[in-house]
Amino acid sequence: MDILKTLKNEIIVSIQAMPDEPLYDEICINAMAKSVIDYAKAKAVRLAGKRDIENIKKMFPNTIVIGITKPKKIPANYKELVYITPTLEDCKKVIEAGADIVALDGTLRKRPNDEKLEDLVRYIKSKNKIAMADIATFKEAQNAYNLGFDIVSTTLSGYTEETQNNPDCPDFELVKKIKENLDIFTILEGKIWEKQDITNAFKSGADAVVVGSAITRPQLILKRLNEGKINE
Repeated sequence: MDILKTLKNEIIVSIQAMPDEPLYDEICINAMAKSVIDYAKAKAVRLAGKRDIENIKKMFPNTIVIGITKPKKIPANYKELVYITPTLEDCKKVIEAGADIVALDGTLRKRPNDEKLEDLVRYIKSKNKIAMADIATFKEAQNAYNLGFDIVSTTLSGYTEETQNNPDCPDFELVKKIKENLDIFTILEGKIWEKQDITNAFKSGADAVVVGSAITRPQLILKRLNEGKINE
C-alpha cells in the first residue's frame, strides 16, 4: 500500500489533548499540527475525534491521518476497558471524518455491546481504509494479524491489566517478537521520550514510531524535567 510505504521509517506525531486541558482548544490542536507538518515535515499524525480529524485533513489533505475515538474522560479502571474506537459506530465516525487509517483497541478484552473485533476490521476494510490494531501483547498482535489488520501498534503495552507490570519504557521486545514472527507493518508507540528510544525502536524492527506526549503534552514534559531538579 502506498500509505504504508510513505509511513515506513517515519515518526508519526500523536496530537491529542483531553477536553479539560487548555490545548484541547481546536486552535491549539491546529497550531500543533501545523508546527509538526509545515515546519518539521511530519508525514502522518494521530488524532482523536471528528473535529480534529476533519480540521487537519482539510488543512493538510496530503498528510496521513490515523484516527481514533476515545472518551472525554479516561475512566479510572481504564486498564480493564476497551475505550479506543471501541464500537462499529466509532469506526464509522472516524471514517466519515476523513481518516486514512482507523486505529482501534485490538486487545482480547470484551468490547462494548459484545461487538466482535473481526466485524470491525471487516467493516473498515470494506470502506477501503487501513485497519490498525492497538495491542499490548504478542498474542493480541497474532490475533490482529489473523483477522486481517494491516498494522499493529504497541500502543497499549503497559496499559492493560495483563501488562501493567511491564517496565516503564518502550516495549522494544514486543516489536522484535512481532517482526520475527509476523509479516505485518509494526509501529512502536508508547513511552518514547529520548532520541535513543527512536534509534532502539528502529533497531528492534519497527516500521514506524508514534510519539505523543514528548512533543505535544507540555504539562507532562515539565513534570518529567522537574524530576531532574536538585532539592536542597
